Amino acid sequence: MRFEKWHGAGNAYLVIEEAELRHELRPAQVTRICHPDLGAGSDGILVIAATAPQRVRILNPDGSEAEFSGNGTRIAVGYLARRDRLKELTIDTLKGPVSGTIDGNMVTVDAGSAALDGADHVPSDGPAPAPGYRFVNLGNPHCVIRDPAVDGLDLAAVGPPIERHPWFPNRTNVEFYRPLGERSIRMRVWERGAGETMSSGSGSIAAAVAAVVAGDVRSPVTVHTDGGRLTVEIGADLAVRLTGPVEPVVGGRFEDSFMATLEAL
Repeated sequence: MRFEKWHGAGNAYLVIEEAELRHELRPAQVTRICHPDLGAGSDGILVIAATAPQRVRILNPDGSEAEFSGNGTRIAVGYLARRDRLKELTIDTLKGPVSGTIDGNMVTVDAGSAALDGADHVPSDGPAPAPGYRFVNLGNPHCVIRDPAVDGLDLAAVGPPIERHPWFPNRTNVEFYRPLGERSIRMRVWERGAGETMSSGSGSIAAAVAAVVAGDVRSPVTVHTDGGRLTVEIGADLAVRLTGPVEPVVGGRFEDSFMATLEAL
């Protein structure tokens, strides 16, 4: 089974074409492939459809499927653009169609419009997920928290309880940010189904939207993540565009012995 490993601002994904798969990947197989020591190591897998229209499935390391990933979709656009020698294209995701353009190693995607509520946010009795949080819906759920101590947070401790808080029936991504200036923020992310990652495209969008709505910054917003910088443009109707670099890292083929291990899972 052939694959390519790409990253977008430090957010790493394996790209696998659907034609390479003998059958749909099972959750345990996805987890093994993404494992940093026992597999190829990644923040998820992008499965590219074998036939038109261009479609990508976004699989988290725990085997769950994400509705949307900003960096994952940008990588899929970059991969298809290089494969098919395109400068722009539209790709179908679980959230819906996403259009993308390519300029060198920079990929921009139109991510639709953000919303500040949705079916994945169901407040009820009991303590809130976090003081002053803001819910942002990008087709996938986000809980965004302004925290001046963002750099010192232990995300492995504070992220999981919020990800699985009962107010988020399908779990949620969790972003912490602090303003850096009029048009920039620092952001760290605990991703649903993946844990802490070096960056997140949809997380950067959600944090930027929350910061703009709160009056902390103005669009366009430069989001500083552990893996690099992403730019988020936010319109008056919360229409969002995400721009940042993508880079192919390595291509290869899984060994037969590894494939046999996967089949046993």
